[in-house]
Amino acid sequence: MFYENSWFPSEGQFNLVPIIVASVLLSLGAIVIALPLGLFTALFTQFYLGQTSRIAFRKIIELYTGIPSVIFGFWGLVKLVPLINEYRPPGQSMLAGILVLSLMIFPIISLNLISAIEMSSKKVLNVSDALGLSRETYIWKILFPNIKGHFLSSSLIALGRALGETMAVLMVCGNIVQIPGSIFDPIRSLTANIALEMAYATGAHRSALFLSGLVLFLLTLAMFLILKSLKVDNDE
Repeated sequence: MFYENSWFPSEGQFNLVPIIVASVLLSLGAIVIALPLGLFTALFTQFYLGQTSRIAFRKIIELYTGIPSVIFGFWGLVKLVPLINEYRPPGQSMLAGILVLSLMIFPIISLNLISAIEMSSKKVLNVSDALGLSRETYIWKILFPNIKGHFLSSSLIALGRALGETMAVLMVCGNIVQIPGSIFDPIRSLTANIALEMAYATGAHRSALFLSGLVLFLLTLAMFLILKSLKVDNDE
């Protein structure tokens, strides 16, 4: 199933490599955007808002995480895809998926980092103020090294969320099985492939879809093990 020419179930060809590559690239692309966005949101919330505004803004982020993925997919389909299509057809592409996924997962990073910052700030913020350090020096020289482990673990949690997303990706990525040559090419992810074809798949086709699920599970398991090792290192 990893050596056929492409994914043509009717012809007995079930090459999963393009789908796996597309899924990984899609998730990594979303993380590249979501990480700085999540970090900026966390820092802005904790250091540049008053107490009341901070609580309200955090509640907004928490509500944002509860928005159904189909809403993000619908927004991407009616707003983002036509915008990309004006620059580079067909619009439904890996870029559309990356942008939609990054908007979905950055609050996960933000909320985890906000909690980490709250714990670290209680320990060292008073000392930093007593030494007369600027806010920027405190953030980058003292705080960030203390929350680096949380930053990495938040990234892995968000990456797992991106890998497992189905509906939004299915709606905006074009669902063409190929290794993308650019971010403007349509792709199909593992989750979208299972959702699209499982209802009518039989025989070897159905087995290939179960293998897709196994690959997705192994990717998620690998991230869980890495996350667990990071937690052990932080505890030590």
